[in-house]
Amino acid sequence: MKSASKFEKFAARCWNLLNEGKPFTPIFVFGTMLLFHFFEFANGENILYWLTAFLIAAPLLVIYFIYDFPLFLRNYLWIPFVVFLIVWNAASIPLLFFAMGLYFFFTVFFWGTLYYHLRIGTSWLNFTRFWKLVLKNSDSTSGNAQEQLPKFLLVVSIWEMSYQNLKSAIEIPYMELALFYLFIMIFAFILHRNLFDWQPKTYGKYTKELYNQPSSAVSDKVIVIVIDGMRKERFYEAETPFLDYLKENGTEYMNMETVYPARTVVCFSSMFTGTYPFEHGIKSNMVWKLGINTESIFDSLRKVGKKGRLLGIAHLVDSMGSDVETVTAVMHNDKADPNIMARAKKIMKEQDPDLFIVQMIATDQTGHSRGVLYDEYLQKIKEADTLVKDFVEELERNGKMENTTLMICADHGQADGIGGHGHLDEGERFVPFIIHGPNIHKGKKVEEKHSLVSMAPTIAYLLGAPFPEQSRGKVLEEAIRKGSDRHEKTDSDRFSAGIQ
Repeated sequence: MKSASKFEKFAARCWNLLNEGKPFTPIFVFGTMLLFHFFEFANGENILYWLTAFLIAAPLLVIYFIYDFPLFLRNYLWIPFVVFLIVWNAASIPLLFFAMGLYFFFTVFFWGTLYYHLRIGTSWLNFTRFWKLVLKNSDSTSGNAQEQLPKFLLVVSIWEMSYQNLKSAIEIPYMELALFYLFIMIFAFILHRNLFDWQPKTYGKYTKELYNQPSSAVSDKVIVIVIDGMRKERFYEAETPFLDYLKENGTEYMNMETVYPARTVVCFSSMFTGTYPFEHGIKSNMVWKLGINTESIFDSLRKVGKKGRLLGIAHLVDSMGSDVETVTAVMHNDKADPNIMARAKKIMKEQDPDLFIVQMIATDQTGHSRGVLYDEYLQKIKEADTLVKDFVEELERNGKMENTTLMICADHGQADGIGGHGHLDEGERFVPFIIHGPNIHKGKKVEEKHSLVSMAPTIAYLLGAPFPEQSRGKVLEEAIRKGSDRHEKTDSDRFSAGIQ
């Protein structure tokens, strides 16, 4: 399987400018106004007015860049637009319809049909379902129609009003606009201060303040398989005999919580540093400054002469750098996970890392392109189960599972819509999380709430490495057998037992 090329890594970063809601709104507004007035600029007379009007509308873009309006908060975005219409009565109906048409063309046809067909092979008729996902999406991405529509309709209306006033030598109501912007800023601040209250609580202390640094290893190896975007209740509904076997013969965490915002690069950065975005610095899939600000589990392993590798798609390089082996994400979705697991087998054979993390992407991509409430999504989870079983049995045949701890989890769940995850809508917050191995309790269900930031310190504990310096996660010690009993092997330690 090909690695992600330099061009693909660059293209992934560029695409995130259009995928993440914060950068998309100003890009889309600017492009809309440019296209709408393009033929007026032939003689160059109105460009200065147009640019000046943009500067007048720019403070509103700044406010919308600072504040997300996810989930039910997006409903409040219509209030400023209605106030504008009442106060100024200056909406351009052709412009508003042009902007809405361009938006749905971009999301439903360019993104939902052309892009996904070229990238992962979805049908040319994907638009027949994708428009529903655009309307249902509750996260602050470009594909959230209920958030993006009131944002860009207000901005283009103010820009257009200012532009027409400048062209007609009509006085711009600067004071009134300044008060209007102040109203929106205060309005947004109050909403976020009082209603934006669903973020998970963070651990206040560092791991090293709560636990002694590991003095010896519990396991020889740790294998982590992240089934990207696997929604928990849909996982329980899918046909997964091997993962069910691991649950029955290992420890399952019933209330494992992802981090906020629940974006892939954010989640992976938190999982493998043991801390949160405010500390490691990765706050969305759009990474403005490459690299994390803290130590990772890979740094911890290097301190004791051990090696870790992460096999994943291109944008994970933005945070984890050279510890990532990339795979191209430009292939038919039916081939993605089989190719990833074939590459995983090769890495284990040739490099034999002490820690190996694999990102499986087909389930997540199906959720994004086709939705999570359909049979295609369950089928991808079923296929992931088969591929994990095949991979583990290959390692067992090669003698690499004798004293290995296996972790299976999702980085986040998914709601039903484009993006499908980020701001912890229904189906996003809690993720499947299973630990299995000779030193792991069997058939245990942990009901206490835990966080994915516990992954890094738990891996460090298992491999006898120091905790990452800024790690705040708890060691998942409920799963680990203590003392001499952890080395007692039974038939159930064999992965192939009972699985045909």
